[in-house]
Amino acid sequence: MVQNGDKRRMGDPEHLQELLELARDTSLDARMNLVDVIGDLFSERETVLSERERALMTEILEKLVRDFEMTVRVELSKRLAQEEKVPRALVKTLANDDIDVARPLLMQSTVLQDRELIEIVRNRTRQHQLAIALRRNVSEPVSDALVENGDDDVIRTLLENPSAYISEATMAYLVDQARHVDTFQEPLVNRTDLGPSLAKRMYWHVSAALRNKILESYDIAEDELDDALESIAGTMSERDATETAETSSTARTLARRIAAERQIDSTLIIKVLRRGEIPLFEALFGEMCGIEPPRLQHVIYETGGKGLAVVCRALQVDKANFAPIFLLSRKGRGGEQVVDPREVSVAMRFFDDIDPDAARKALKRWQREPGYLDAIEAIEEQRRGRTTRQACPHLE
Repeated sequence: MVQNGDKRRMGDPEHLQELLELARDTSLDARMNLVDVIGDLFSERETVLSERERALMTEILEKLVRDFEMTVRVELSKRLAQEEKVPRALVKTLANDDIDVARPLLMQSTVLQDRELIEIVRNRTRQHQLAIALRRNVSEPVSDALVENGDDDVIRTLLENPSAYISEATMAYLVDQARHVDTFQEPLVNRTDLGPSLAKRMYWHVSAALRNKILESYDIAEDELDDALESIAGTMSERDATETAETSSTARTLARRIAAERQIDSTLIIKVLRRGEIPLFEALFGEMCGIEPPRLQHVIYETGGKGLAVVCRALQVDKANFAPIFLLSRKGRGGEQVVDPREVSVAMRFFDDIDPDAARKALKRWQREPGYLDAIEAIEEQRRGRTTRQACPHLE
């Protein structure tokens, strides 16, 4: 019987036969053993399957997964959520399962793409939506889909996720809704990507709600209270707008001055990052690659570092310099700044596999129009095609 951790070549006929026999065993112990073995086989830590064998395992799993007990499906989901080289069809099946099964994949799997997440948001349960709202670096299209569903708890969870990308139009809509939905107010005020004009509107909403509560609880003249609240709200919104604008403007001005005097290179970028000067890093990197905010921040801080890897490859940054740029730039994401080792592994491997010409084409595209996800997908397809040709040269 195949055991978890067996390092023998699984492609040997006798070992594949053992694996097939394990798949036919319907006992709970056998199912759990099968999950452990499959988790190791799909793991990036072990290269034990050829493309043909991986396809065979995928076929076995897709046929069996619906017959697995709930506990087995939950365990399988937990194992596959950590892996990148997992069949998308299998991940989609589990991500659409009951929430206990789907949750690990919805929250962690990098295999799921925006269109699949949006489909789940629109067709599955509120609990599925909550799990997606907790993902790191939720994209703007997925955020839009979550907000469109109109569930207050889901929207609040999304707003409390500091790494979620929310479009300006959606943010403006939520600021307006905050006048009637108190639970939106605090997470909106706490968001660092709330623009100055929207922040000012939020201060007025909060001030109005505070006014009603004070008038109900205390004996105070309305005119006197209104004057005080107006002064406070105006001062706070102006201060925030000034601080945000000054920081951004100063960094951009300095970056332009540096660019005029010398070439911006990876050595300078790393030096600025080591000093923790994130606004200046963003401004310098923007000058270096020609991408404008807010798309620039999306490219830099995307989970997995694929956008950053593409830009660095296009700019001929070598791997020795890409690694510290990737690691140090994570400080700018907000929230948890400890980098997951799996994210480092994904970024470095992706950097190695990128075709430089494809990277330069993607960069030119991002400089002109916002086809960010499409460009990433095109590079992924090219990368997958190259891997398949290497594994199966007879297909050429």
